[in-house]
Amino acid sequence: MSEKETRVLSVSELTSLVKGMLEDAFPSVTVEGEISNFKPASSGHWYFNLKDREAMVQAVMFRGRSRYVSFEAHDGSLVRATGQVSVYPARGQYQMIIERMEAAGVGDILAMLEDRKRRLAAEGLFDADRKREIPRFPERVAVITSPTGAAIHDILTVLGRRNSGIDIVVLPAAVQGESAAAELIRQLETANRFKLGDVIILGRGGGSLEDLLAFSDEGLVRAVAASELPVISAVGHEVDTALTDWAADLRAATPSAAAELVSESLQTLLAEVAQLEGEFETILRSRIEEVRATLARFEPDAVEGRLMRLMHPMLRGLDEARDSLVSGMREQLAGSRHRLELARGLIEATSPEAILSRGFSIVTRADGSVLRKAGGLASDEALAIRFAEGRAKVRVEGVTP
Repeated sequence: MSEKETRVLSVSELTSLVKGMLEDAFPSVTVEGEISNFKPASSGHWYFNLKDREAMVQAVMFRGRSRYVSFEAHDGSLVRATGQVSVYPARGQYQMIIERMEAAGVGDILAMLEDRKRRLAAEGLFDADRKREIPRFPERVAVITSPTGAAIHDILTVLGRRNSGIDIVVLPAAVQGESAAAELIRQLETANRFKLGDVIILGRGGGSLEDLLAFSDEGLVRAVAASELPVISAVGHEVDTALTDWAADLRAATPSAAAELVSESLQTLLAEVAQLEGEFETILRSRIEEVRATLARFEPDAVEGRLMRLMHPMLRGLDEARDSLVSGMREQLAGSRHRLELARGLIEATSPEAILSRGFSIVTRADGSVLRKAGGLASDEALAIRFAEGRAKVRVEGVTP
């Protein structure tokens, strides 16, 4: 046997050769198996085994990848993991470095749920305009859930702490398994038929995708959409979703959150009352000040001042009009007086007395008619002559026409 054939390898060399061969041969592989010995580290990394009935392989999923896993991993979970095969030299063991992991069968279930969601949405079952408002102060709440699960305990605890005066009607039903959907539908119909609450909480605690399937049952979704009473869907934890979340009038992240939505705490109500009281007091004070300011304008001094300000333009206009009128009347009176004087002078200058005073006289016949010409006089006719001072009677001795 030659020296080359009998070359001795160190453990590191052998491991390195195996590591290279494995990693080159399996750069990416998908394995389905059951999680066992699950050990999440404080760093966020996950260490566990994948096994079936006949074999087991160690696996690791680092924090950067594990945070994107959409379900709660634990011992016994059946998963489908995709990653690369590697060798851990320190122990001489091969392992899987997992890049992506989902619950086994989840892909098919998700596709089925997405198709169902799309179909029901097309019918209008999820439309926002058909959703009703949740009453803020319900007197009675109907809770449809498992009577032994964590959900009912959380709901009762929250309601008892926040508002112990609310009546609670528990309608027990299975929340997972083959009979769960039918039981949930029956209790939902019962709550509506007998008006067992002002609002219905339909929900359960967290679980795997398979555990929550009952709340995505098509019959239950239709029953929720057709409910006469408003429905709050509270299924699982905050990251969990079910089709009843879309059909319900309101979706709560958890059963505890649903209980908080239907129960106003005493502290919250007192705080709101105090806030409203402060706002009312502020508004009332403002209105009082407005009224005082308005009334202040009607105090005697203020009224007199406002009245004088209002009357001043009118009084001034009246004074100006009066002065203008008086001035106009005076001018007209002066003009009238002047014209009167002229008329009087003209009258006096043309009056018989004035004419007589200048040496003229008026001759009248016996009948009083004024004689203007000598023609027509008869001899010895009696005439009267009026002088400026005195009168005389005469007889005609002769006439010269």
